[in-house]
Amino acid sequence: MLRVSVLDEPGTVTFKLEGRLAGCWVRELQDCYERTMPARPESAVRFDLKQVISLDADGKAFLAARQAEGAELVTAGCFMKAIVAEIARWLRSG
Repeated sequence: MLRVSVLDEPGTVTFKLEGRLAGCWVRELQDCYERTMPARPESAVRFDLKQVISLDADGKAFLAARQAEGAELVTAGCFMKAIVAEIARWLRSG
């Protein structure tokens, strides 16, 4: 299960994720993102990953695509920091 909370602050939209970013939940997050962002085209985007406990290849691909578009990935803990570092290396290499 994945809980997504959208925090709309002046100039920034934060997607706070809690749980597993895997399987059908990646599509749910994609849908939420696509519904939210057209109304806020100038806003910076942030994904708060501090409460994500696992993710699969589709979750990593979603985050990589958002980071390539300029989104900030906020982490805590060794696991998610390592995942975000892996995504950053992947983006730099190709």
